[in-house]
This record gives sequence, structure tokens and C-alpha cells, in this order.
Amino acid sequence: MLKIKVENMKSYSGREIPNQFIIRTDKGVFFQSYDSIIAFKSYNGKTYLDKHYWDYSKTTSKYRNMFLGESKKETLEKIKTGEYILKELNGE
Repeated sequence: MLKIKVENMKSYSGREIPNQFIIRTDKGVFFQSYDSIIAFKSYNGKTYLDKHYWDYSKTTSKYRNMFLGESKKETLEKIKTGEYILKELNGE
């Protein structure tokens, strides 16, 4: 049986952030902003970003950076080198 745990993302001060979610599964950890999956870090070491929504808005970018622990510049470099994979994560 697949285990799933959903929680609100927390700010650096520890308060819950509305509409920003961390979803933990047996396969890895997802970051969801509102209704869209933005990123997935698998336990096998691969990181996937949704090709449509990874850089959707200022708010999404702020919390994506927090989830990944890096700046947008670092994220762009990892996309360019293939370390991060752009993929359809929302089934569209």
C-alpha cells in the first residue's frame, strides 16, 4: 500500500504557509502550489520540475526555491546541465 503524507509547507519561522504543500510518498517528495505539482524529488536522487508550472509566478518561485534549497539561477543551471528534468507532472 502506498503511504502518502500531506502537510502545509512551513516558513523558516515555523508557521504554516497556506496553499503550499509538501507531499511525502514511498517514492519521494512532491511540492504542490495551490492545485499544481511543481517539483518532485525522488528517493533515487532524481529531481523533476513540471515543464509548465515550475516558474509559474513569483509566489510559486519563492516556495520552489525554498523546497529545492537554492536560487532560481541555480535551478536554471541544473535544468541546463540535465541534473533537473522538465516533465509533465500534472497529467495534462
